[in-house]
Amino acid sequence: MDVILGILRPLVSLNTFLLRFGRNIAWVAMALMVLIIMLQVIFRYVLGNALAWPDEGARFLMLWMTAVIAPTAYRWGGFVSIEMVKDLLPLRLGAFLGLVLLLISLAVLVYGFQLGLNHIKSGWLFNSSSLKLPLEFLGMGLVRIKLAWMYMSLPAGLFLMILVNIELCLKSIAHLIDPKADLPDDHDRVIVAVE
Repeated sequence: MDVILGILRPLVSLNTFLLRFGRNIAWVAMALMVLIIMLQVIFRYVLGNALAWPDEGARFLMLWMTAVIAPTAYRWGGFVSIEMVKDLLPLRLGAFLGLVLLLISLAVLVYGFQLGLNHIKSGWLFNSSSLKLPLEFLGMGLVRIKLAWMYMSLPAGLFLMILVNIELCLKSIAHLIDPKADLPDDHDRVIVAVE
């Protein structure tokens, strides 16, 4: 149990730091996405002259927002799950079932991460159709953004989810050993009671 706790404590701290950072990026991305979409609405319907870049810019922000917020949802149990069978089982058997499901999830996440890395390679070949960085002040003109920057959101998000999954697996193993073990937890988690 000491070995598990020795690995778990720094991993919980690392995940807490990374996911807190990700949540801050996510709300900034959401705010920028709303501003960009509102700008497009004004240009399209008020001024009658739609801009070329807002749709792709909002999509870029949405992908990265999802990548950095999904691991927090996974850690906090925000994804859809069916706990009924697990809750009906004795504590150790329920912990074992949870561990098996987490290991299956880990295999899927690792496979998705590998696919995401392969997808990035093709992204370096293609430019965004409308996103350009105006770098005239540096003498570089308009620099077209490679699609790889957008595609990187998938492996980045999956990597964070793999870290969370490993944390959850270690907690499940600890609960197999001692169902009432006092384990390190995420102190950022906000629990909202629904009445």
